[in-house]
Order: sequence, then C-alpha cells, then structure tokens
Amino acid sequence: MGDQAEYLDDRALVEACLKGRREAQLALYDRFAPRMMGICLRYTGNQADAEEVLQEGFISIFTHLHQFRFACPLEGWMRKIIVRMAVNYIRRKKWVMYGDGFPEESHEVRPATNGESAMERDLIQLILQMPKGYRTIFNLYVVEGYSHREIAELLGIDEGTSRSQFARARHWLHTRLSTDWAKVESPHRQEDWPATRSDSIQKP
Repeated sequence: MGDQAEYLDDRALVEACLKGRREAQLALYDRFAPRMMGICLRYTGNQADAEEVLQEGFISIFTHLHQFRFACPLEGWMRKIIVRMAVNYIRRKKWVMYGDGFPEESHEVRPATNGESAMERDLIQLILQMPKGYRTIFNLYVVEGYSHREIAELLGIDEGTSRSQFARARHWLHTRLSTDWAKVESPHRQEDWPATRSDSIQKP
C-alpha cells in the first residue's frame, strides 16, 4: 500500500510504469482492472471470455503505454484499447453472424457492483442476455458512441448491416422492457447512465 500511495496522480503512475517499476505496473492494473473488466463482460457476456479479453487488453496497454501523451484521460485511452481488444476477440471467435437472426445463447450474469444505479444494473443485465451479435453492435453504438460507419469499419461489415442489426437489437431490448422502463426513453436516463448514447436508441 505504501508503494502505491505515491501514484495518486496518473502522470506519476504512467512515468513509473515506463521506467519498469513493477509496483507501479501493479498499481495501474489494480486501479483500472475492475472497470475494464466491466467493459469486457459487457461485450463477451461471460467471465471466462472477459478475463481473456482483459488479459489481452492489458498486454496491449503496457505495450503501447509509451505512446500515451496525456492528451486525454488515461482511463479513456485504456478504454479504447479494451473495446478494440473485445471487438477483435469477437471477430476472431466468429461470434457475429450477420444473418436475419441470431441464436439465443446461454450467459453468465455478473454480480451488481457498488456505484451502479438500479436502472443501470438492470440494463446491463439485459445487455448481457442479448445474442452476441446484437450485443456487440448495441455496445459499440449506444454505449461507446461509435457511428454506424465506424462500427462497419471495426467489424468489417457494411454500414447498412450495422444499422439493420442495431434495429433488431433495439427491438429485442424493447420487447423485454417492462412498463417501468419507460424512463429509459426519458431525459432522466442521462443521469443514471451518463456514459451512454441511450438517446440514440430511438434512431438507428
């Protein structure tokens, strides 16, 4: 704990990591791994695959840490790497098949974590239940804020395919929302989940 106390500032933490200080590398992992794991789970839907993506993601983070220039928050930079690792993992596993429909899949539901609102937890659980193809495009468009053009480039598909699959994901989600979830469609959702593009759910 004493060694990690000096790394309260992200810049000091990164500089120590670049100097090869093992305790700094461990401190960086401990600081950000729980949040990055949440992202991995949201894309993979199960613990085993999420852990594999997380491991690959942190290998990439440490490999490219020298390229970080503090032009943006460290967590945001790391998040982009983790999301790209998740997308690459999904493509490698060939989970996403862009046909007319997706088979339902078994999934593991992760436990609730502190700091999440009840509505956010419920929505995350629904996302985890989505078929893998739906979940991938929904996460990229609604949560990460990618455009359909960017999603198409990431996944190697047509932009129209991204739009149509998002429309199916939106329909899948809406059929499972109770009347209490009408608030997802209201401006209040931005207070419960400020990092998402939930307002885009209405416009694929």
